[in-house]
Amino acid sequence: MKNERLKLSRTILVTALSALFAILAGCSGNAKETETAVPVQIVQVEKTTLQQKVTADAVLFPIAQSAIVPKISAPVQKFLVNRGSHVRQGQLLAVLENRDLAAAAQENKGAYDQAEATYTATTAADLPQEIQKAQLDSQAAKQALDAQQKIFDSRQELVRQGALPRKELDQSAVDLTNARNQYELAKRHQDSLNAIGAQQTLKSAKGQLESAQGKFQGATAQLGYSEIKSPISGVITDRPLYPGEMASAGTPLLTVMDISRIVARTHIPQTEAVLLKVGDNASIATSGSEQPIHAKVSLVSPALDPNSTTVEVWVKGKNPHEQLRPGTSAQVSMVARTLPDALVIPAQALLTAPDGTTSVMVAGTDGKAHLRPVKIGIRDGDKLQVVEGLQAGEKIVGTGAYGLPDNSPITSADTKPEDKNQPEGSSQKE
Repeated sequence: MKNERLKLSRTILVTALSALFAILAGCSGNAKETETAVPVQIVQVEKTTLQQKVTADAVLFPIAQSAIVPKISAPVQKFLVNRGSHVRQGQLLAVLENRDLAAAAQENKGAYDQAEATYTATTAADLPQEIQKAQLDSQAAKQALDAQQKIFDSRQELVRQGALPRKELDQSAVDLTNARNQYELAKRHQDSLNAIGAQQTLKSAKGQLESAQGKFQGATAQLGYSEIKSPISGVITDRPLYPGEMASAGTPLLTVMDISRIVARTHIPQTEAVLLKVGDNASIATSGSEQPIHAKVSLVSPALDPNSTTVEVWVKGKNPHEQLRPGTSAQVSMVARTLPDALVIPAQALLTAPDGTTSVMVAGTDGKAHLRPVKIGIRDGDKLQVVEGLQAGEKIVGTGAYGLPDNSPITSADTKPEDKNQPEGSSQKE
């Protein structure tokens, strides 16, 4: 009986050991299963040209705009353009009622012609004749003075000889004095005409002519204000009135925009603005455009916006087919700098730890992924510059590295399962 119990105990022990070995064997199988290689995308670290870009939301503006305001208030006689019409600089756009202005211009034209004729007559006839008359009078008075002087000298000699009474000499002295006074008056009149009279007469005639000319030019300008012309080339974007309605001075009658080129205005932080300069390459894109438009930075404001403490930047580019419209929201991308031969990895390959450190999974020659710290530079779209930690030609995990433990077995996701199972050199076709 005792032997039977001993045999039974041995049997139970053997059974238990067998079960334990089976459990251990199962665990060993699961461990082998966990060591299965994880399929990931493996990419190679390359050298390429990388651009550091500053992107921002912007609003589009025309390159030039003019709200045409009439200088006079008058009814609109006719419009020669509509909204959407393309116009050129100096083109006549509208005409205001101007019959009264035309009559005033005609009246002032007559006054101007009359003043011009008077000025011509004064300078060509009246003044020269008066000056010539004064000159002749002065010469005649001089001759009379010389004659009286000779008579006086002759009579004075005769009186000294006793051949002529004293009375005749006294009369000759009086005549000589009168002749001298007449000569002095004629000479003074001639000098006055030459020195002052001529200038004042000419000045008066010229002043009347210039006054008439100014009034005529003013009336002509008022008449010209009734013709509304475009100061720039562009497109008519607004025309609020209809023919016959009153156009008021100071109120825009037409709006012209030049949209052959477009300006995207944006505000960016100071840290990004210091990287930009006028002439940097840029692009403008909108939700409705098929491709971004090539542009250039045309303005980097030297002062901050006091409200937002940002820097205003303008990006100017051509607007082919006028597909971009002012007022539209757009996105601008400005190239701050270009780095040739930069080490580049995909952005999705970068792993960022909670403490801010960055690393990548390097695909080792042992078939495992190894975590390696890296230092990142600039970003260009979905590409990152690697400053430290990698070398050109190394292979890293491009996609699938997130959550992957260090030293995990990996395999390329690009390898198809049937390619693994198929013998080398065999054909897939039967």
